[in-house]
Amino acid sequence: MLWETLSTARDIGRLNELASVLIRYGFGDVLRRLGLANMFNGAGKAMHWKHTSDITNLESPVRFCHALTEMGPTFIKLGQILATRSDLFPPEWTTEFEKLQNQAPPVPFELINKQLQQDLGCSPQEAFAEFDPTPFAAASIAQVHRARLQDGTEVIIKVRRPGIRPIMEADLRLLARIAELMESESTALRRFRPREVVRQFTHSLRRELDLLAECRNAERMGKNFIGDPNIVIPKVYWSWCSERVNVQEFIDGIPGRNIAAVEKAGLDRKLLAKYGGQAALKMILIDGFYHADPHQGNIFYLPENRIAFIDFGMVGRLSMDRRHQVVQLLHSMVEIDAPRVVDVLLGWAGDPPLNCESLTFEVEEFVDKYHGVSLKNFHLSMMLTELMSLLREHGLSLPPDIIILIKALIALEGVALQLDPDFNMVTEAKPLLRQLMLERNAPDAMAKRGWQAIVDTTELITGLPQDLQQLLRSARSGRFQLHVDVTRLKTFGNQLDRAASRVAVGNVVAAMIIGSSIVMTVDGGPTLFGLPLFGILGFMGAVVGGIWLLFSIWSSGRWR
Repeated sequence: MLWETLSTARDIGRLNELASVLIRYGFGDVLRRLGLANMFNGAGKAMHWKHTSDITNLESPVRFCHALTEMGPTFIKLGQILATRSDLFPPEWTTEFEKLQNQAPPVPFELINKQLQQDLGCSPQEAFAEFDPTPFAAASIAQVHRARLQDGTEVIIKVRRPGIRPIMEADLRLLARIAELMESESTALRRFRPREVVRQFTHSLRRELDLLAECRNAERMGKNFIGDPNIVIPKVYWSWCSERVNVQEFIDGIPGRNIAAVEKAGLDRKLLAKYGGQAALKMILIDGFYHADPHQGNIFYLPENRIAFIDFGMVGRLSMDRRHQVVQLLHSMVEIDAPRVVDVLLGWAGDPPLNCESLTFEVEEFVDKYHGVSLKNFHLSMMLTELMSLLREHGLSLPPDIIILIKALIALEGVALQLDPDFNMVTEAKPLLRQLMLERNAPDAMAKRGWQAIVDTTELITGLPQDLQQLLRSARSGRFQLHVDVTRLKTFGNQLDRAASRVAVGNVVAAMIIGSSIVMTVDGGPTLFGLPLFGILGFMGAVVGGIWLLFSIWSSGRWR
């Protein structure tokens, strides 16, 4: 309780800013219904702000995205992550989330220059043969400047915004607290696993704040495509890189959104779409390491029909088991195998819905709809979008890594379709999916898995006597413990603990008041302003304890 109070006090300024934005955009009532109003009240401001009528005339998704934009870079990033959660939000919400652009006003060069001198050990003008102080691009976390190395190589210098980490860390602490309250106060929101979403978001955002992590991602991606002449990954210049500075090769190409320039340059749009689709499938299904934010701003088209990917701040990783599950799902969808699709989805969901038969029937109906459809009309993004809508209707949420993967697949197919309207990701994926399924079920692969299962089982059996001996020894010595984790009981226990703490503090305050009153009547001893010093100190301690007690009750919503 004390730590939560101190943490809230540490972030009280930021908390008030966020509360004022949410109330101004008309979300005060939502905060109350979710049980979050008490926390904002506890921050020191009663929720009496008024929102203007022109704001409330906007649709809820639009208002919410405006609020996220005003709340700063952490919440803009959160909105971009929520845009991937088509299993949780209907299309009108995800469409608005997708409009949250990673653009921001540039930081004055004086601040950037001061930070660069600290990170480079000298001024950028001394470190580089040329340095352009005018930002080439600016985003919520960092901004980019163009420069030239001493050997004439053109590079981009990505610089993290000064002072952004403390703000984002405060935001992440508040989001974690809000997620806890949402899970404890709202049964309807518990199925969305808000704490897990915030945990994943926190992990992703902290990695993005570390520009060295982006360098490592770019170098790993470059190694994966080292033998592919059609894919270009910018080179990293490690001697100038640090947590706040990222120096990479400058890519001089046609931006992904400028299709007219691609046509004018005489590049083969069909070939570019094919190369891009193959690269996406390789990243996801073979390497298990893919670009998680492949929008048109992060893709460039180069001479000789080459494609360059940039900005590896957000990447996805898939374990071997997860890759096999993805292959199994996609292969089952392509081959119209509904039962297998249901098996994979329920395995991902963890807690299956109450009416599994209804879900199975609807998935079978959904998959059967594509039976007999020619590959030309068989778009993977359309199937995945419909599948997410179906899962959302059944209250089924998928793991965040799977959602990010599906979003990346949909985005990559969209980029390819813009180049070539006749492109079909399924046509590209089908041979690879069959190959991977055959490799998975090949005799040597099955023998390897079987041997590993035998080894694991043997280790389990041979270790069983020792485990039983330890169990019996613990039981005989009285150290045997059985832990039952019941969330509601734990919450009730915490409430009792807080209540007992308040009663104890109240008793101490009362005792201090009585004791100090007695001391005041006794002559002798040190005095202050003609009054006994120890009596004054006792009353001051009682005041501090009383204020803490009132604040504790207020923050928990017990006092109105």
